[in-house]
Amino acid sequence: MRVLFWLLVCLTMGLPVTAQTTADRSSTGGAQTLADIMARQNGEDVDDTFRRDNTGDPSQAATADQQLGTRGGISDPEFWRALRYGSADVRVSAGGEVATVLVQDGGMSWLAFRAGPLRQYGGWLLLGTLALLAVFYLLRGKIRINGDRTGRTVTRFKAIERFGHWLVAGSFILLGLTGLITLFGRVLIAPYLGKEVNATLLELSKWVHNNVAWAFIVGLVIIFVMWVAHNFPSRTDLVWIAQAGGIIGSKHPPAKKFNAGQKVIFWSVILFGASISITGVSLLFPYELPLFAKSFAIANDIGLSGLLGLGELPAALAPQEEMQLAQLWHAILAFVLMAIIVAHIYIGSIGMEGAYDAMGSGEVDEVWAKQHHSLWLEDIQQGQKAKIAPSSDASPAD
Repeated sequence: MRVLFWLLVCLTMGLPVTAQTTADRSSTGGAQTLADIMARQNGEDVDDTFRRDNTGDPSQAATADQQLGTRGGISDPEFWRALRYGSADVRVSAGGEVATVLVQDGGMSWLAFRAGPLRQYGGWLLLGTLALLAVFYLLRGKIRINGDRTGRTVTRFKAIERFGHWLVAGSFILLGLTGLITLFGRVLIAPYLGKEVNATLLELSKWVHNNVAWAFIVGLVIIFVMWVAHNFPSRTDLVWIAQAGGIIGSKHPPAKKFNAGQKVIFWSVILFGASISITGVSLLFPYELPLFAKSFAIANDIGLSGLLGLGELPAALAPQEEMQLAQLWHAILAFVLMAIIVAHIYIGSIGMEGAYDAMGSGEVDEVWAKQHHSLWLEDIQQGQKAKIAPSSDASPAD
């Protein structure tokens, strides 16, 4: 489990993988040393095979007529170590495979990561994003429309497009808020409003989160089908990037229906949103949809785990381990996507004049369209002229 958690941390935080500490235990007969204890207290990785593999040897068991013969060569400490590391021969009458996991040592590592780095880095990511946007607004101000509005509007997004957008946006906001309550409720709500209020909010949040998730998934499918053709990279995007999209400076680079920045938002929502959705469904149905053991097996087969210096990743995980990894991956990606969406909300509301009209009424002024999506406006106007132009073989009326 430690290796798996380091994999998540390294991929998302860019931290190096720390090699395990190998201690000389010859003086203790193979038992743990003071160095082992201090290393664990300092949060360092320790090679625990001296305990993991020390679970008794049935082949050395005494016979039934000898002292301790009925124990089969396993002492109480060895038996509990076998339970802790999942190597005990456990049989249950009901509950299936999941019921055979009596001690799941990785749960403490999951809890420590969730209560520590996940809350800390996730919280700072959101607060830092808000702070940067506030500073940017103070320095840049609102991006204004150059010139006066003409009063002539052009349809930016049809009703079905706005429905798909708001379905994703509305459901994601609810999912984000309920997820934050679940993660931070114990430290931000319970100490100030009481445990009963926190418990009520957690119960409500869980119900909302589990049910609104399906609306988010449906919305993802809708916007992907409608907009994927408009969001492939093009040469126009290079010009937009070179001129910072007009967000920095006074230039207004040409753009089609979606500019380079909007394409980044689109693919972030689709890719991160899909991964968040898959892990979310896995959390709802953990015994039917395990993800990480299969993913780790593929990583081992193609050599990716070795390339990252992680060694052989476990290709067999208990359902509890699957849920722990799914929950962490789900939350990490959700924090990243929330930061991206916060920036998107800023540009679409107070950051740019006239931007909200595109998803509000669906109609934008021609001046705004020419300033921010000139190539798209030209296509629209050419299409309108083609519709009203007389046919070349038409004859004048008598």
